[in-house]
Amino acid sequence: MKKISLALFLAAISFGPAQAASQPASAKSQDMAKRWQASLARIPLAVTATFDANGRLWLASVKDGRVMVSHSDDQGKTLSTPVAVNPEFEFIAADGENRPKILVAGNGNIYVSYTQSLETPFAGNVRFSRSVDGGKSFSVPFTVNDNLELFTHRFDSMGINERGQIYIAWLDKRDASDANKRGEKYSGITVYYAISDDEGKSFHADIKAADHSCECCRVAMAIDTDGTPVIAWRSIFGKNVRDHAMLRLDGKSQPIRLSHDNWEIDACPHHGPAASIGSDGVYHFVWFDNAPERKGLFYAHSSDQGKSFSTPLNFGNFKAQSSHPHVLSLGKRVYIAWKEFDGEATSIFLIHSGDGGKQWSASTKIASTNDTSDHPFLIGDGKNAYLSWNAAKEGFRLIALPDGAQ
Repeated sequence: MKKISLALFLAAISFGPAQAASQPASAKSQDMAKRWQASLARIPLAVTATFDANGRLWLASVKDGRVMVSHSDDQGKTLSTPVAVNPEFEFIAADGENRPKILVAGNGNIYVSYTQSLETPFAGNVRFSRSVDGGKSFSVPFTVNDNLELFTHRFDSMGINERGQIYIAWLDKRDASDANKRGEKYSGITVYYAISDDEGKSFHADIKAADHSCECCRVAMAIDTDGTPVIAWRSIFGKNVRDHAMLRLDGKSQPIRLSHDNWEIDACPHHGPAASIGSDGVYHFVWFDNAPERKGLFYAHSSDQGKSFSTPLNFGNFKAQSSHPHVLSLGKRVYIAWKEFDGEATSIFLIHSGDGGKQWSASTKIASTNDTSDHPFLIGDGKNAYLSWNAAKEGFRLIALPDGAQ
């Protein structure tokens, strides 16, 4: 594999609407359609994992156009027979930044959200289903977004608070489309969300969270100690600076700028942030940037709900294409995992903190593969932390992490 700069690599894979038009419109449209069809035909590697209150591991993956849910009582060593969520075939986004989500409520209900990709390039709908019988069966999925025009409603994230409210946030093109019809410019697209107060039987009308999001970077969501969801996303500031923002979804807060790296790029990096909130109420964020003076992976925390942030910590080896960080907080124990590529193998590295993110361990390689792989994710069972990672050669792996003590 030839080495190329990470900036050029990111631009190469960013075939979203923000890509600079250097070819005739008709040729560009045909090229987009071909790439979109190729993306729909990919064999998905995405696996999303979560624990329920009893320590059972639940997995959501995609096979043959269906979201498949299985569980394990031995930390992933053996799995139950998968159950299909959607009875009919759908194109389901299931790689990179976009994948099905699965969460288990305190009452045992299992909730699944996913993005249904449509045949029109970059068009999709956010879908939802639930199981009230312990995963034996799932309700017929329905579309959450109330705008059904053929454009982007994608990159969904989902959270549940202790009151049983379900929040789903996603990226949405309706405001950009409306602006275009009026002959106005609109940078990026919009973040929307919807709430269910009836255990997922229905969702209230869509609510706009923020304007001017990057088009293809995942939205992160974490639940605060008061039950309020907090989202983070790559936002567009000024002309085309693609830094990060956060927002408490309490209906009254305003977006807060999270990073000030000043990465100006006229393309979507396909590289969204991650967020976690521990029982101590501290917000933890990780992200990637490739600005002229601030390159690589960064971490910052806030102990006052985003009013102020710690000085960003730069971690990982940028020369090894460090990417796609994820963060998990279990009280004062905080874990960060990410990918690196040395020219032959992709490896997952870990750092951890035992004092809420003030001091960090040295980085340690905890897994690797010589084949294609999914992004790394961190999950917890309330007491212990694990790496959740799927690779084409080795399959799904759940790896227990150290206790985080310094």
